[in-house]
Amino acid sequence: MIAQLTGIIVEKIPPEIVLDVGGVGYEIQLPMTSFYQLPDIAMQVTLYTHFVVREDAQLLFGFVDRVERTLFRVLIKANGVGPKLACTILSGMSANQFVSAVMHEDITALVKMPGVGKKTAERLVVELKDKLNDLETLPNLSIHKPMATGGSESQLLVAKVSAIDEAVSALIALGYKRNQAETAVRKIASEDASSEKLIRDSLKSMV
Repeated sequence: MIAQLTGIIVEKIPPEIVLDVGGVGYEIQLPMTSFYQLPDIAMQVTLYTHFVVREDAQLLFGFVDRVERTLFRVLIKANGVGPKLACTILSGMSANQFVSAVMHEDITALVKMPGVGKKTAERLVVELKDKLNDLETLPNLSIHKPMATGGSESQLLVAKVSAIDEAVSALIALGYKRNQAETAVRKIASEDASSEKLIRDSLKSMV
């Protein structure tokens, strides 16, 4: 089991990064709540990880703190919830928001996540309420706000298009339909918005 990795970020394509650990590049998928908090490329970071081995793939999921990883592990033990859906849920809700939705049996909030229908939401409440009640109080997750960068008008246009495409791709990877992702991103797109900001604001608008 790979429980923790410390290395240099060499690539960031939300919701995934490539982390260089001693010359070996690890491809890691993160919930967007963790992705927002990553430092810039070429900076060092320590991630708590969960390694998933399947017949057709080996997947590595990363988290900036133990709380989110613990919640991820609780989620994937629920009936019908795999790692991808767990990652999607934690991208659309902070740990505290998810715990609050389950504890207050807020089915409406849960079904707004892609892949979570009414039956799945009801099952999450039934299966996880007692387990989450046993966890320690979850701290609020801080959200990193990307810095806007300068540049010529043409450079900004290219950056905007790139950021929009990247944001749409990230939302699709998280389980949203393409038309839903494109509509949400373009609705809030602005000249100086980074892909991370577009993803964060799009997720907020859909939940």
